[in-house]
Amino acid sequence: MKVLHVEAGRNLYGGAQQVLYLLEGLHARGIHNVLACPRDSDLSRAAAPFAQVHAMPMWGDMDLLMAPRLYRLMRRVRPDIVHLHSRIGADVMGGIAARLRGLPVVYSRRQDNPEPAWWVRLKYRLHDRVIAISDGIAQVKLAEGLSPQRLRVVRSVVDATPYQGPADKAWFRAQFGLQEHSRTLGVVAQLIERKGHLVLLEALPSLLQEFPELRVLFFGKGPLERPLREAIATRGMQSQVQLAGFRPDLPRILPCLDLLVHPAFREGLGVSLLQASAAGVPIVACRAGGIPEAVRDGLNGVLVPPGDAAALGQAIARLLRDPALAQQMGEAGRALVASEFSPDSMVEGNLTIYREVLAQRGKAWAEV
Repeated sequence: MKVLHVEAGRNLYGGAQQVLYLLEGLHARGIHNVLACPRDSDLSRAAAPFAQVHAMPMWGDMDLLMAPRLYRLMRRVRPDIVHLHSRIGADVMGGIAARLRGLPVVYSRRQDNPEPAWWVRLKYRLHDRVIAISDGIAQVKLAEGLSPQRLRVVRSVVDATPYQGPADKAWFRAQFGLQEHSRTLGVVAQLIERKGHLVLLEALPSLLQEFPELRVLFFGKGPLERPLREAIATRGMQSQVQLAGFRPDLPRILPCLDLLVHPAFREGLGVSLLQASAAGVPIVACRAGGIPEAVRDGLNGVLVPPGDAAALGQAIARLLRDPALAQQMGEAGRALVASEFSPDSMVEGNLTIYREVLAQRGKAWAEV
């Protein structure tokens, strides 16, 4: 079987990391992967051992020339099936190109943001199957009118192994200028409004009164960086809150955190939540989108209503006051990731859908 994957993301986190897991797993099962992705993207380099990589210009939703570029690639490589992994134009332009070539196409939906019903009816006609990466996203799409016959769920996952090393607290404190007695909250998310960073800033004053040793690290980058920096300065929290940027060494960082906080208003699933659980870190997050599938309230973390700074602060304080409970939740998180969020399960889930679509199309291909 030959699969053409299309991923328009440039950085190797979130959806692009899931694509890399999938490419590696399919390659191990004898599938021939072809990858279309942006030039100079992190994924184009990382995927080279597992796929035939075709780097090309990809300029987003308004890149109307993406469709003919992908059409020409499909004509050259002759895939059995096309898997579209992102928005940023690939969902529509890739779907159009595949339809013009008469190829079966599946699309992984990773966001839970709403779409108008008329657009859902029009757009998803391009795809034989829509793969939601959480039950939360699936419910949003069903409510907007997507046919259940067209929809499948295959959750995002994490390779737990890199996150299970010992916590090197001395290195961690040196990296971020922390004192030995500091207690550290981490937020791992793009710096965009829907991730809720400002809600955590609103909750911090009362937390700092009770826990003056508390420090917060925001990991990630994005357009909210300048407003966040200004908000931190306005509140006089420069010594308590750091914008730590994008870090490729999260497997070394996460085990050193006391708590991961994820105050997002919307979220497809939240891969950083799976990474934190793999590292044995308890979580405080919002009950939004697919988050309750990654954070089981009372098991590996605590869930609060989105946008509720008071509830967020109370949940954080609860775990900071009770280290035994926090440790128990961290251990439960490791077990949850191992049992439900392994890359093998995600690869097999996608492969099952490929077979289903190809069988429905009556297309012959080698059994694997």
